[in-house]
Amino acid sequence: MKTIAVIPARMGSSRFPGKPIAQILGRSMIEHIYKRVAMSKSLDATYIATCDEEIRQVAENFGAPVIMTANTHERASDRVAEAVTHIPDAELIVMVQGDEPMTHPTMIDTAVAPFRNDPELGCVNLVRKIDHEADYHDFNTIKVVMNQHNNALYMSRRPIPSLAKTGFTDTAAYKQVCIIPFRRETLFQYTRLLPTPLEQLESIDMLRLLEHGLQVKMVPTEFNTQAVDTTADLLRVEKLMAADPLLARY
Repeated sequence: MKTIAVIPARMGSSRFPGKPIAQILGRSMIEHIYKRVAMSKSLDATYIATCDEEIRQVAENFGAPVIMTANTHERASDRVAEAVTHIPDAELIVMVQGDEPMTHPTMIDTAVAPFRNDPELGCVNLVRKIDHEADYHDFNTIKVVMNQHNNALYMSRRPIPSLAKTGFTDTAAYKQVCIIPFRRETLFQYTRLLPTPLEQLESIDMLRLLEHGLQVKMVPTEFNTQAVDTTADLLRVEKLMAADPLLARY
C-alpha cells in the first residue's frame, strides 16, 4: 500500500500570519516538519501542499517536492485532497499539519499501523492525554472525547469533558494531535461532503466526518508535541527543540 505524507501549509493564518516560514533554530518551521516527517519508515514519499509562492520557494530551496493548490480552501483536509489528485497511486495519505514542528517520525508509524489489520478503517487521528490544566482551557488545543472503542464522539476547542464534578487531576482529558491518515477513498469522500455546522463553528476538520456519521479512530501517542499557533508558542518550541536529539539527524 503506497503511503505518503502531505503537509498542508499557508501564509494566511489568522493567529500567526506567515508561520510556516517562521524561523526555529535557523530553519523554517516547514523545513523542520518536512525533514522529521520524511524520516518515517512507513512513508514512500512526503510532499508539501500550499497556495503560496513564498512557501513554495522556501520548500524547494531545502529540497521538498511541492504541489500548488487553490487559495480557496478553508480546511487543510480539502487542500490535501486536491494535492492528492496529482498523485494517482497514493493509497494511504497522512496529513501532518504545517504547525507541528516537533513531530517525531515514530508518530507517523503509530498512526498508519492500524490500517494494516483493518481494511474497513478509513481515518485515524492521533490523540494524547492532556498533562497541564492550562492546555485543557486553551482555545487552540482541540479536546477530544471518545467512546469505549476509541472512536471520536466529539472534538471542541472548549474544555470537554466537563470537570464540574471532578478536578483536572481526576479526569482523563485528551487532545487531538494533528497527524491524520486517510485511505484515499475516505479523503475524497471527505472533500465531497458538505461542510457541517459544527465543523464551521469549531473550525475543526474532523467534525465534518463525525457530523456525517463516519468514524474517526483515535490512536494514542506517547509523544507530547507542541503546535505553533502564536509567537509565544514559537519561543516555547524553540527552547524544547534545542534539546531534541532528533535535530542532529537533519
